[in-house]
Amino acid sequence: MQAVQAIDMDEAGQGHAVEPGGGAPDAGVLRWTRVDLSQAEGAEWLARSGLDPLVVAALGAQDTRPRCTVHGEGALMNLRGVNLNPGDEVEDMVSVRLWITGREIVSAQLRRLMAAGDVWEAALRGQGPVRSGDLVARLALRLADRAEPVIAGLNERIDDIEEKVDQGPWAVSRADLGDVRRMAIKLRRHIAPQRDALSTFEIEDLPWLTHEDRSRLREAVERVTRLSEELDAIRDRAQVVQDQIMEHRSEVMNQQMLILSVVAAIFLPLGLLTGLLGINVGGIPGADDPRAFWVVTAGIVIVGVALFGVFRMLGWLRR
Repeated sequence: MQAVQAIDMDEAGQGHAVEPGGGAPDAGVLRWTRVDLSQAEGAEWLARSGLDPLVVAALGAQDTRPRCTVHGEGALMNLRGVNLNPGDEVEDMVSVRLWITGREIVSAQLRRLMAAGDVWEAALRGQGPVRSGDLVARLALRLADRAEPVIAGLNERIDDIEEKVDQGPWAVSRADLGDVRRMAIKLRRHIAPQRDALSTFEIEDLPWLTHEDRSRLREAVERVTRLSEELDAIRDRAQVVQDQIMEHRSEVMNQQMLILSVVAAIFLPLGLLTGLLGINVGGIPGADDPRAFWVVTAGIVIVGVALFGVFRMLGWLRR
């Protein structure tokens, strides 16, 4: 991608490349200028573009969250899409900053955003938007289209994890479960505010927003809302699986501690008996009787079996 690109889209949606900043667009023409802020030329062009300083600062901001703010006769909007760039993490979402007026849109981004590229290429094929509101709606819908396969993949992963839980909680990889939860939380953190940003833009009293534009924006809001709800469901399902794993492990640990306690309770009186008979003082019963050892051994076995039976009757040894 070049540092700065611009196209003019006519009333039929056909886009033609033009020189960035080459004067105001003709009547009935929508101009879209894309600025790549990762290149020094892009930041320099934005600084001398003649736009309002507040708009320039908003377009060049490093850290952004999805939002929409009306400024004069235009609107500032930040949107985010899933990161499909090779080598990057999908949940590390890419932002695009927009300055929107009735006849011109300026977009700025630090990294490649495939959804914006889709709308740009469609315009060059003659299938572009014809109004500013239409362009924003198409971009929002393409962002949702790109995010849907990622969220569907998370749904499949949580389905597999839930099946493993049915087989036994020990079969579940805690690392895999944690990765699903982390991705769902990070994606939702930006997708949910994006719904609010689009809703705000759709209801603003901007004269160049037509009824058709608002209808398409409402459709985009519905798509983003559904994605946000799916992410909520994935996060909640992952939490349920985590609770099941922790509950199972607690039950196993409690059972093991109970067994150890019962074993200790059985051997406590036996240890007392053997310790008493093993003290080095005179008068130990049976010290001179060769049958005394077997009598004591039989008594210890009888006491141990009796204690085991008592604990079993009390239900301490039941699983």
